[in-house]
Amino acid sequence: MLHSTLRQNPDDRFVECGIRSLRSRYCNSTLSKTRAFAQRIIRNDEKSAMTNELTSDKFPLFRAQYRLITSILIWGLLVSTAPAQRVETVKFESKLVNAVLPYNVVLPKDYDTAHATRYPVLYLLHGLTGHYSDWVSRTNVADYASHYRLIVVTPEGNDGWYTDSATVATDKYESYILKELIPDVQQRYRTIEARYGRSIAGLSMGGYGSLKFGLKSPETFIFAGSMSGAFGVTRLGEKEMAASRWETSLKLFGPVGSETRKANDLVEIINNLTAARISSLPFFYFDCGTEDSDRIFPSNRELAALMAAKKIPHEYRELPGDHSWGYWDQQVREVLKIAASKMKAD
Repeated sequence: MLHSTLRQNPDDRFVECGIRSLRSRYCNSTLSKTRAFAQRIIRNDEKSAMTNELTSDKFPLFRAQYRLITSILIWGLLVSTAPAQRVETVKFESKLVNAVLPYNVVLPKDYDTAHATRYPVLYLLHGLTGHYSDWVSRTNVADYASHYRLIVVTPEGNDGWYTDSATVATDKYESYILKELIPDVQQRYRTIEARYGRSIAGLSMGGYGSLKFGLKSPETFIFAGSMSGAFGVTRLGEKEMAASRWETSLKLFGPVGSETRKANDLVEIINNLTAARISSLPFFYFDCGTEDSDRIFPSNRELAALMAAKKIPHEYRELPGDHSWGYWDQQVREVLKIAASKMKAD
């Protein structure tokens, strides 16, 4: 497989980067020309192909080094005949938020043929300033999910921190996920509706949200995961929030000491858990890049220490990396792997 050989040296990683760019930006419009070009290369007609295609102003991507071009286009030929992961977009009208909140759905390869099968679902949450489309457009999550028989749903959370706002009546992003999104997904798709078939994970703001869902709604999720989770948002003072890009969160969570802050603070929630409640929790996985910011990395370490002290089943990893899509593209593969192992398929 091409992916297994592309990561051996920096040039190979450059090739893989080109492949991802081609897939996300050019595949739909240039696939037929890509296939024809690759076929000509395979037939040892490189000179004709290079003359006709690489000099064209219509294909700026093809001006890169010859090895890059060849690898990308042969890859396009090889995968174009394979069954593709189908990604659908649902335009959901939320009554709780009073807005259209789209979500993407990545379906398993055999979804249209295995008519009697019900699939587990991983809900994958985006970060602050992001949107529902980020996971599909900025990572290879659809490809990674193809190794598992599960459905991936990426909902719209805007900048709502997956929380019911203390001040805005229609900003009910926690209730939306639990009371509208999950029922809608179950109504539209063949999903496992029991807890053992449902997981949730996310990055940054979405990492905070996913672990909060796991702590507050353990009866709903069997697994909760986070990458670069922004766990400390509810513990910042007003001056700290005002000086950061999280200043809009002040209105959402309310002032320091407010009931909304307490109800959505991960440390507060964990400290108030009873032994019986702890025994009912899902399995938690979270990781953080060691080069992440001082608002993110320390809070991950602190949460891991608290979970260990409370004997909450979890796994925490520190890895090289920062707060970036390169890191999240790498780690979402691990989240998929763990989520699939914790969920059961029908």
